[in-house]
Amino acid sequence: MSVRVRRIYDPPESDDGVRVLVDRLWPRGVSKEDAHVDEWPKAMTPSTELRRWYHGGEGSYEEFRRRYEAELAEPEAAELLDHIRKLTRRCHVTLLTASKEPEQSQASVLAGLLKKK
Repeated sequence: MSVRVRRIYDPPESDDGVRVLVDRLWPRGVSKEDAHVDEWPKAMTPSTELRRWYHGGEGSYEEFRRRYEAELAEPEAAELLDHIRKLTRRCHVTLLTASKEPEQSQASVLAGLLKKK
């Protein structure tokens, strides 16, 4: 089917399919009821250390992507990524992030990986 990336602050749409939050922390100002999140695989999100490193302005998006893909190769994260990949074969999946720049976030990295296979 399809994978797309949206900000969690945008209202849900009827064609979102399965809504997956890909942030480690719950976004500020959004109630769980309003978010309509179907899955929140925290073990598949960037580690606290990686998140702090990236948001601290220390590194480039390319380096973030490389480090995050390495984290996604760890067994628990890889299993969750495979689960989401299987969902994409059955239905639409929307990856949700609070990032102000979704195209430079873990949601973009995940969308790219999910579209490859």
